[in-house]
Amino acid sequence: MGANVIDLSGRCAVVTGGATGLGYAIAERFLASGANVCIWDLNQDAIDGALVSLNGLGNGGAATGQICDISDPGAVEMAANTSHSELGAIDILVNNAGISGPNVPSWEYPVEDWLQVINVDLTGTFLVSRAVIPGMLERDYGRIVNIASVAGKEGNPNAPAYSSAKAGVIGLTKTLGKELAKSGVVVNCVAPAAVRTAIFDQMSEEHINFMLSKIPMNRFGQAEEIAAMVAWLCSEECSFSTGAVFDISGGRATY
Repeated sequence: MGANVIDLSGRCAVVTGGATGLGYAIAERFLASGANVCIWDLNQDAIDGALVSLNGLGNGGAATGQICDISDPGAVEMAANTSHSELGAIDILVNNAGISGPNVPSWEYPVEDWLQVINVDLTGTFLVSRAVIPGMLERDYGRIVNIASVAGKEGNPNAPAYSSAKAGVIGLTKTLGKELAKSGVVVNCVAPAAVRTAIFDQMSEEHINFMLSKIPMNRFGQAEEIAAMVAWLCSEECSFSTGAVFDISGGRATY
């Protein structure tokens, strides 16, 4: 099955956590759609490896990389300024970077792990959006997609920090959508069910099996399927949806 053509020609995108997994698949789809992409990641080696692969695809756009800890306000500001200078503009932002944390009951959940997950998954999404939006407002155009999760809508047992952070991402998306509704900048989020990427390495087998049992299609999502939805949400055609949550859950989500 071939991919539908989604035109992002001439657009410049930032994808956080773009060196691996879902972020990499999104960057790959953006390049195939003609966008230039800057991937942000914590690991320089992962960035270097991803860029060799992404730029070797022979697609329309070019890929660059930027090391950044999205939970660090100063690092985010520096990365945003560098990316803006290199790309000329940031038309598209995908807040994808995230961690899952351990799988234990809430009353046994380590406080340091709670703070780390919230800082990366929720505060990081806020910090990056805060740094990028002013430039979009100057140009009266922007597309922001936040990667939430069905866990943020339903709450997964033994994943209190991740579920709470992703619920917060959904709330932040709705706030930004309302604040920017008349600006030409639209902000949406996707709420996938589980997608088998490296983040599974942080989860227990019991938790992985629980997530699979909740999906009526009885399979995990594919990164390319999420990337396809994100690509459309980042196109000019997505012009009347903002502050919205797009489920991509194999039938799991019920509201």
